[in-house]
Amino acid sequence: MAQLLAFHGLLPTPERAAEVSAVPYDVVNSEEAAILAEGNPLSFLHVSRPEIDMEKGIDLYDDRVYAQSRTAFERICREAPLSEDAGRHLYVYELTMQGRSQTGVIGAASAAEYRSGIIKKHERTRQDKEDDRTRQVMALRSHTGPAFFTYRDQKEINDLVGAEKKNPALFDFVAVDGVRHRLWRIGEEQSAKLSALYERLVPVFYIADGHHRSAAAARTATECAPSGGDPAAEYNFFLAVAFPASELAIMPYNRVVKDLHGFDENSFVAALEKEYFVSECADGEVKTLGRFKFYLGRKWRLAVPKFDVSRLGVIDALDASMLQNHVLAPLLGIGDPRTDKNISFVGGIRGTKELVNLVDSGKFAIAFSMPAVTVGQLMAIADAGEIMPPKSTWFEPKLRDGLVSHNF
Repeated sequence: MAQLLAFHGLLPTPERAAEVSAVPYDVVNSEEAAILAEGNPLSFLHVSRPEIDMEKGIDLYDDRVYAQSRTAFERICREAPLSEDAGRHLYVYELTMQGRSQTGVIGAASAAEYRSGIIKKHERTRQDKEDDRTRQVMALRSHTGPAFFTYRDQKEINDLVGAEKKNPALFDFVAVDGVRHRLWRIGEEQSAKLSALYERLVPVFYIADGHHRSAAAARTATECAPSGGDPAAEYNFFLAVAFPASELAIMPYNRVVKDLHGFDENSFVAALEKEYFVSECADGEVKTLGRFKFYLGRKWRLAVPKFDVSRLGVIDALDASMLQNHVLAPLLGIGDPRTDKNISFVGGIRGTKELVNLVDSGKFAIAFSMPAVTVGQLMAIADAGEIMPPKSTWFEPKLRDGLVSHNF
């Protein structure tokens, strides 16, 4: 059964929480991070994106970058300040975006359970990104960016978390992007009770987001004790936020392609019609699984498959897989979307207007809009031990770094 344990959280003061907290390192580039952190020396982007305080163009994997991250972390710990709770706690974390809230629990997840498959994954990790996260965590001796888990709802857990939210929040602020963040520290006795409920009722966690953080945590644990060490030691656990499945909303991850691989507008549509019913439509948002829309020649069109989707396997039935297998590869020559320079990906938070802008600007020839993956699909794929196509899911709102960290 899955563990989510109480731990000695490292937190800013309530007055400084908004200044300290920051978007995750992997949703902004160096230039964007520098703009967000400008004028705010307490921003956790100085830790997660330390290159913003170094010479322009420095190799992001240079040893000095990780040393700078440590220096920034120690400075923020002093100046914010950040202090470690004397007791072991779990923390309730609520995010509200555009009137919709989702609530999870922050705790310490087990690196051993990641290795054994109790914490299930659905994405491949890249070696360079694993290496980067491992070096970052080891430099800080702290997990500062949480992995994002989900699990099948359990009423007893929901009820206990709901009761905790009736207490005054420790943190309550609205970030510059308009997302409201609230956090409650659960008392030690109730934390122990909640941990016991997870271990009794939740057989597995599913990684929704944070595959590289989770993989790096497992590597960190091994580096700290290559011969095994103490199973209860803090280095064997890492920071995670677990949300019941009913709380989550997944956004689509859309595609834009630079050229039509020798087709013009009419010949591309004709080729597509061999496997799809194609018709003009009003806009690019797609709600129904098994179909997609595309923007070409200043028109939106809907494509509905002629083939029997119900006969496809769990991976092949994903909309991203169908688009890749039936359109991108055979018609547009995109063999590996991870490496092909002809394709780019646009998170659903940017909306379909961004797809229109990218095509109308001439930067791309065609845009594809797909329905979002469901949480049920994500779980089914992880349960089957399968791997999703790249860039299949986009989660919003993003968890903030720096609100709670886990030292080891």
